[in-house]
Amino acid sequence: MTEESMFFAEKPEDLEKIAEKLLSTYPDARIFAFFGIMGVGKTTFIQAIARKLGVVETASSPSYAIVNHYLTSNGDSIYHFDFYRINKLEEVYDLGYEHYFFSGNHCFIEWPEKLEALLPDNSVRVTMTLDGDRRVIRF
Repeated sequence: MTEESMFFAEKPEDLEKIAEKLLSTYPDARIFAFFGIMGVGKTTFIQAIARKLGVVETASSPSYAIVNHYLTSNGDSIYHFDFYRINKLEEVYDLGYEHYFFSGNHCFIEWPEKLEALLPDNSVRVTMTLDGDRRVIRF
């Protein structure tokens, strides 16, 4: 188990550096679970990570679709989930979460507390909180 790292983002540009650090700290990880209150910046941080991975389109919140699929410039798939509207685990099963989580592709999960029992053991836990006007990011 690795020691927890803590970073501060005072402006959106700070997220680029933190995204790079996250990816370099966990180069083989594919499942990232983002915990934090609504409005803390989970989607914005995932957008920065997606850019670092070479996603050519703009990542957006999959609030209504539950999952968005992005392609990197070299054709790799990335999945971005927003489970905020999930009310029971059966909905996650119906989505076919195993196909995504065990695909070997990067998966970024917002509101993972709704399905924590289904997260693979090797998932990276990313916690985001507010401290005044800055975001505190731990992983």
